[in-house]
Amino acid sequence: MCQVDGDVDDQKLSKKRAAASDSGGGSGAIEAPKKSRFDVLEKNGGGDQKEDAAMSASLSSTQIKLMMAHAQREIEERKRALSNLRDKDPLLASVPSIGMPVALATQALSKKPTPEDSEKARKIAELQAQIRAKLTGNLANLIQPNAVAAAAAAAAQAQERPKPLILDEEGRTVDKSGRTINIPTVTPTLKANIRAKKREVFQRQTGLGERSESGTSAQEEAIKYFDDRIAQKPTVRNKRTLRFHEPGKFQQLAERMRMKSQLERLQNEISQIARKTGISSATKLALIAPKQDMPDDVPAMEWWDSVILTQDLETLDEESGKISIRQTAISNLIEHPTQMKPPNEPMKPVYLPVFLTKKERKKLRRQNRREAWKEEQEKIRLGLVAPPEPKLRISNLMRVLGSEAVQDPTKMEQHVREQMAKRQKAHEDANNARKLTSEQKSEKKQRKLREDTSCGVHVSVYRIRDLQDNQSKKFKVETNAKQLQMTGSVVLFRDCCVVVVEGGPKQQKKYRRLMLTRIKWEEDLAKGNDGQDVPNSCVLVWEGTSQRRHFGEIKFKIFPMEKMAREFFQKHQVEHYWDLAYSGAVLEASTDQQ
Repeated sequence: MCQVDGDVDDQKLSKKRAAASDSGGGSGAIEAPKKSRFDVLEKNGGGDQKEDAAMSASLSSTQIKLMMAHAQREIEERKRALSNLRDKDPLLASVPSIGMPVALATQALSKKPTPEDSEKARKIAELQAQIRAKLTGNLANLIQPNAVAAAAAAAAQAQERPKPLILDEEGRTVDKSGRTINIPTVTPTLKANIRAKKREVFQRQTGLGERSESGTSAQEEAIKYFDDRIAQKPTVRNKRTLRFHEPGKFQQLAERMRMKSQLERLQNEISQIARKTGISSATKLALIAPKQDMPDDVPAMEWWDSVILTQDLETLDEESGKISIRQTAISNLIEHPTQMKPPNEPMKPVYLPVFLTKKERKKLRRQNRREAWKEEQEKIRLGLVAPPEPKLRISNLMRVLGSEAVQDPTKMEQHVREQMAKRQKAHEDANNARKLTSEQKSEKKQRKLREDTSCGVHVSVYRIRDLQDNQSKKFKVETNAKQLQMTGSVVLFRDCCVVVVEGGPKQQKKYRRLMLTRIKWEEDLAKGNDGQDVPNSCVLVWEGTSQRRHFGEIKFKIFPMEKMAREFFQKHQVEHYWDLAYSGAVLEASTDQQ
């Protein structure tokens, strides 16, 4: 190979000198200094493919034969050196035998492939291809792959460039010859996009149809209801004439106002006199007192007397002159009435819970834990359960592990800390498993507030002087009743607002504390009957039990008249609530005025 390269370089140098001598002789210039073959190689770079092709074409057959013989001799020497190495070391059997140097083969076996090794392997492969081309006598194959690669790169670059867009006079896309090009439109493939496109087309069509239909219908209605016989009013406004009042009109109005003020003054005087004498409060109480309808039809004989009477109470005995009695119905036997369950007694017997002292609870816990520990030890003794690993801590590390802790203390400390973290995680997981969810928490809260009212409903009636204009107090009254799951109603009337709530005993206890203690009613002022400001107040009128609930969810009711408020309670069959509350309000007003 070295001889071949030298011959090629000599030929290149001789050509250069001949060209220089020709140019120098023609012009008569001074002869240029001679250049070495190394300068020629540096200038050309050894990479001009055209000159290489020309050189290879100008080689004689004798030079080619010498070059091939020299190459074969070198290959044989390398084969022998490689076979000697294979005989010495059997690991080199897998190394390729063509063109692989001995040092490169041993280096490939001794270390893993790197980027430098891959570059060397590529150069070796190129060298093998050159040798094969020279052996076959076809030196043009060395040039052909480069030309093919250059053509492929040019074609790829041409494909990457965008094609020019050509439009005709009508705006259509055409090619160089003038033919129309149909550009494919992108259609959606996802079902969601297809449905959205269909919806858009449908809305566009329906929108156009509705607009056309609405326009035609409006025109038809205008034509249908148009009457040309009716004359339209002119746009010019008519002149307004003067309107005079009748004589004496304002005098009559003034007289009426004077009479009205005089009547109000007389009524105030009468009411003040009545308050001083107590007639007004007695009149109002008389109006409040319900009418007791006593039945006039008294039965001639009660049902319990009909068993022993002969006929009725008016039938007398002829001998004694007393009420006639059947003697056969009376005997020495005693009749016991049937035992009936009281309405407010529960169906199942109620047992009082047993509360243990703190000392008893601790003792019971020790006993239970002792029994569980014994069961676990028995299972371990029988082999049913694996014994637990020793409970390690930093404090008992040296005492439990002993020599192991001394040998590798860092490892043992890490093991102990892992065990401690594992125990902590198990403890937290158990707590999280026992923890209630938000729904369970709300259900537990509702269950604690809920009470059994099947045996009787506890009712409380409160009277408030003024609750109409106090929004914060109204909110507290309503919200707390709903949170405690209580039913009832709030009636708003002048100087007498009544709050009725129904629920269980615990609910009533909490609501009573709200109405009488927590809410500060004295902070607000209310208007009295005489127009003066008096402190607001809340009074518990009555509390007791009822067989059933008479109201639903608590609501506010406003009544301008006392009669309407009483009718509301009468509709719910509890008019006596209103009578108690209103009578107390009347008496309180009379005492305040005195």
